[in-house]
Formats: sequence, structure tokens, C-alpha cells
Amino acid sequence: MTTNGLSAQDLFDFSFISDPQLSPDGSWVVFVKRVINDKEKYQSNLFLMHVDSKEITQFTQGNLSDVQPRWSPDGRYIFFVSNRSKKQQIWKIAFNGGEASQVTTFKRGASQPVLSPDGKKLLVTVPLTASDSFKEKETKQEKRDEKLKPYITTNLKYKSDAKGFSDETFEHLVLIDLETGTESLLTDGQYDHHSPAFSPDGMHVAYSANRSEDPEQTFFSDIYQLDLTTNNTEKLTSSDKRFYTPNYSPDGTKLSLLGDDLEYKGATLTRVWSLDLATKELTCLTSELDAECNDVAINDMGTGTASTGAIWSKTNDALFFLASELGSTNLYQVTLDKQISTVVDGKRQVYAFSTDKDQDRFVYAVSQTSIPGDLFVSTLSGNEEQRLTSINEQLIQTKELSIPEDFRFKANDGTELQGWIMKPTGFKDGETYPLVLEIHGGPHAMYSHAFMHEFQVLAGKGYGVLFMNPRGSHGYGQQFVDAVRGDYGGIDYDDVMVAVDYALENYKWLDSSRLGVTGGSYGGFMTNWIVGHTNKFKAAVTQRSISNWLSFNGVSDIGHYFTEWEHKTTVMEDPEELWRISPLRYVKDVETPLLILHSENDYRCPIEQAEQLYLALKQKKKPTRFVRFPESNHELSRSGDPGLRIIRLNEITDWFDQYLK
Repeated sequence: MTTNGLSAQDLFDFSFISDPQLSPDGSWVVFVKRVINDKEKYQSNLFLMHVDSKEITQFTQGNLSDVQPRWSPDGRYIFFVSNRSKKQQIWKIAFNGGEASQVTTFKRGASQPVLSPDGKKLLVTVPLTASDSFKEKETKQEKRDEKLKPYITTNLKYKSDAKGFSDETFEHLVLIDLETGTESLLTDGQYDHHSPAFSPDGMHVAYSANRSEDPEQTFFSDIYQLDLTTNNTEKLTSSDKRFYTPNYSPDGTKLSLLGDDLEYKGATLTRVWSLDLATKELTCLTSELDAECNDVAINDMGTGTASTGAIWSKTNDALFFLASELGSTNLYQVTLDKQISTVVDGKRQVYAFSTDKDQDRFVYAVSQTSIPGDLFVSTLSGNEEQRLTSINEQLIQTKELSIPEDFRFKANDGTELQGWIMKPTGFKDGETYPLVLEIHGGPHAMYSHAFMHEFQVLAGKGYGVLFMNPRGSHGYGQQFVDAVRGDYGGIDYDDVMVAVDYALENYKWLDSSRLGVTGGSYGGFMTNWIVGHTNKFKAAVTQRSISNWLSFNGVSDIGHYFTEWEHKTTVMEDPEELWRISPLRYVKDVETPLLILHSENDYRCPIEQAEQLYLALKQKKKPTRFVRFPESNHELSRSGDPGLRIIRLNEITDWFDQYLK
């Protein structure tokens, strides 16, 4: 079946928008636009838009990565992070045009520019090893033939999916006087320091860090305040919670924080807090909002933007923040007396926002069912919303999209669940179609009303697509997201199977004899679990999956705590339980043809998980195929090499075509 739906190849034609920043006077917005260039590589540049006229100008040029734009307080300059000197460094460019000039030349680069209120100083984050001098400057990288050396470590956390093997650097804060060029190292020790913020008078800096005796085995994060006059540092919190993204109130008397108390380990909801700097009194402002105060909606359109935390109102009595609820991420306000209201509402994912100095306007980035990612503007009241960009409209208008229909249904225990169904493009009444069930990762994440290219590709190939949020997902409260801990393959499996039964019963155009299932990460675990427990599906694709919880503990970059957090036991305490919930145990029962997709450099769910599963299936002579993606990590489907992303999508649809058509 050929339709005019979106194809895998259309990925090359998308533009991806992120990190919108309103100018101090609210007249302009600078944002990052990422495209895939003619070399099939990502290219990010800065673009400027005049908010009233909606006129867009490309602000930086070249096959580069220009990201994290930040206005100077007077609106005359834009500071940003760029790799134009080969390393990521801070650059600045005048708003009225001209050439960009390099601000930092640190040996290992710099990121996260934060301007002081008077615009005379700049805070940056710099990676340093214990032996580095922060004054060492970057040198031209010359390729030298070096002898092979072993990698040696004594650390518990010596690798990460994002960075590979640790280079044993730590994130430190450096203060730069923009008038004299003087650089001062503000932090020390073998600790990471994050999310720096200036006080309104520019005399203090707040940041988050875990500076405990054993940061590798403790998970809290404290807030510190540094007095720039005396260089004295004060710890403001008591090492029993995880706090991050501090922001000063305009009057300088309080900090806003995002954080949690880890009561439910990794399933604990993030809340908005205020910290009184005089009394050190902490107040949880969103204790009555049973929702995650972050954007946790899943999206494959490159919308990732670092959280700005909770932003103060100019009147010092309220905070603005993102929260994820009922399949949407929106912009909320909470007052200091805990009154919560919605500023920007709707069935969509708001994935970034910023405001001008006077808070007359909010600009925010939105993904929804027919919008891969665009900018909108609104007043504080939220009733004068305008769409600013239609960045992918030229592509979208030439295609037939399948618009998801969301529905509610009851789980086996009566709990209300939310799901979405997409018809294949070119749908005709009276005909029946195969269905693919998509299962998200996490598991503490959320499918939403956001645009998903992968789902559109499946619909364009003639498949109905079903996706839903089983127990363990965000969006439905603390008890819902916690319910899967200690019960993987139990209540979550029941929920996804009930969703399939509900869809087959209520959407008569579905062919129950042609069902497929796929998912990645935790969704890959669940795909593996499903094919070991039912023959309901005629084909399955497992991606970056987990097959063996016993070995996962020793190979994953999060294995040293994730197993205990999620399964409430460890390899040492109860290996039998971890083997019981390992899909590898049930290979003998698998009859469903299973395609295994995995990245070679995945350190979150290392490829040995796929190797064990593949070998066991082959030994049992089960129908399987193993596709290994080179130089790729756990994020392949969202930010991996564009050419490999397209091969991945074609592998998925070809497999389903083979068995479901």
C-alpha cells in the first residue's frame, strides 16, 4: 500500500526548533534551528524573529553547531555556544550584526553562558580534571599517532551513554569579567556544579552540586550560594533531597528550585520549591499538584532543551514552570500561597519557554499532532496566543498526516488509562488494516499529543498505530508512576494488553490477525516480555532493549542503582527474582518473529543485552534478525546519525511488511 504519508526519507527535510529566548524588551526572539545538511549531518544555527512582524532572519551561518543563545541584559549582544573553533566555546555577536567573536578559549571548552544583571560579567561551565589548570587554553587539535593505552579507573561511575568512558573531568564554574577579560575559578574539588544563577544585585551566585563524601553512591543535590565579594560559599540545603535549577526572585530574598525527596526513587515526582535565603525555610509549592513539574513527553523531533526551572514573576509572588499531565506538557503558574493555574493550555507538548524583562510576553516552543515544533507567543493571561512560525509547513502541506485520536479506557483493576490510535494514511472505510503497538521507554516518561515522525512513517506505510501510557508512566499522579516499581512484566504488561483488546473491540477497521509490537529501552524490555508471554503478535521489533536484568546491573551506566530502585532488590539479594523478570528466561516460549535493533555504543542498555537475546533465539531456531548500528548510542532514534535513523525506520517497516502485509 502506497500513500502520500510521511516517509523515513522525509527526515532529511525537517527543521528542528529549540531554545527560544525573548529579548529583554520583548520585541525579538532568538532560537536554534537545526537541519540536516547535504552531507547528511546535523547543522544548528541561530535565527532571529521580530515578534510583531514575524519576519525571520538567519543570524549565524555555516555548517556548525551554534546553540544555547542568551541575550545580554541591554539587548545589544547575543552570547552562544559554538564549535566553530572545533571545541565548544562561548562566542558573542552584536544584535545589529557583524562577525561573531570568541569569548572563551578553555582547553576543554565551555558551555551554559549566564550573564550578570549588569551585563559586565559572564558565568560559564567548564570541564576540568583534578590536574587541569583552568587557565590552560585550547590548542589546535593535531592528529598524532599515539600508542594504544589501557583505560584504567577506580570509579564506580566510569562511563555514561552520553559521553562514553569518563575522561574524569568535573563541571566547574568560571566567572569572566567581560571588561577586563579576567577569569576566576569559583568552584573546586572533584564534584560537578550545575545551573548557576546570578542574584539580582550580581553579588551572589547560586548553583547545585553533590559535594558529599561519596557523590557516586549518593543521589541528593544541594544548593550552594557563593558571595562574590568575600568568596565565601554557603550550603543552603540539608543533603536529603535532589535540588537543581535555582533562580533568584527579583527582590533577591528567595530562590526557586526544582527537586524531589527521592521517596519513590526514580519515580518520585519533581516539585517546585521556594527557599527563603534569610531563614533557609524550604516550601514545596506544588504539593497539591499531582504531576511531574518538568517536560517528560517523548518526542523524536529533537526538541530537547535544558530545563530553565521555575521562573519568578516580576512581582516576587508567583512562579512559572512546565508540568506534564494527562498526555500534555503545558505552562503553569503557582503563587507563594500554592494557588496553581494554567498559563498555556491545550493538547500538546510545550517543551521550552522564555519571557521578556517585564513579562508582557511569553514565547514557547510547541509540538502537537500536526506540528513537529514551532514557536508561539502569548500574554500572561494566555488568551491572545499567536503562532509565530510554521517552519515545516512546506513539507507538511505536501503530505497526508494521520492525526492521533486519544481515548480513555479501564485497566483490569478499574484504573482509567489513556491511549491514542492513528489510522493509516489513505484509510478507506470498509477495509481492514494491520496494527502496530508502540511502547515507550523510561518507564517513567509519557507519550503525549506531540508529533512523532516514527508513528507517521508507520501510518504512511499502511499501519494503524496504537500507543498508550501504562502504569509507570508520568502524567497521572505519583501512585500511577510508582505502581510499576517491583512489578515489571506485571501491571504494566496487563495495561498494554488491555489497550490492544480495547482497540480491537472499538476500532473495527483493525485486523486482529495482523498485530505488531515495538518499543525501545524499557519499551524494548516490554516487547521482549510480550513475545515471551503471548503469541498475539505476528511480528515484533525490539530496540535498545533489556533482556537480562542480572547482567544489566554490571554493564549499564545506571545499573548500579536502577535495578534496586526499579525492582526493589539486587543481584546479591535476590538473583532469582531478577531472572524471573528477565525476558531471556522465556526465549523457549517465543514464536513471534523478532527483529533486534541495537547501537554498538549504547551504554544505557549495552549491546550485550541484544547479543544474549539474539544468540538464544538462534540456538532455539526462532525467526530473528540482528541489526547493529555503528558509532551510535542509546539516543539513535532521536538524535543519532540521520542516515542511520532512516535505515532504522526502514528496517522496522520492512520487518512488519514481511509478516503483517
